[in-house]
Amino acid sequence: MLSRKYKLKKDNDFKKVFKQGRNYQQEFIKIKVLKNDLAYSRLGFPIGLKISKKSVERNKIKRQLEEIVRLELKQIKPGFDIVVLVEQEITEKNYQAIKKTLISLFRKANLIWNY
Repeated sequence: MLSRKYKLKKDNDFKKVFKQGRNYQQEFIKIKVLKNDLAYSRLGFPIGLKISKKSVERNKIKRQLEEIVRLELKQIKPGFDIVVLVEQEITEKNYQAIKKTLISLFRKANLIWNY
């Protein structure tokens, strides 16, 4: 589970990222990125009813995204607020496909250290 410190929680923080952040998209995942003045990056995963009417599916997607980020946290560059948005087709994807897409999207946005 991703530590609370690394989660984007406040509504004002989300609004700021949506208003001022840069967009990156690949397949069924889109991210919005905005620099923050912190020594670590924070991430938010808003999964709405448009993705699935079933809360079980929405929570599963959120848990999968958080787990991918938790495992790659040491590789993610500090100092960014990142909002991860998904499209409805993510419900048909498996964990490996989601991980591959999210990591390549982080690389595209230059948010991950090269290794």
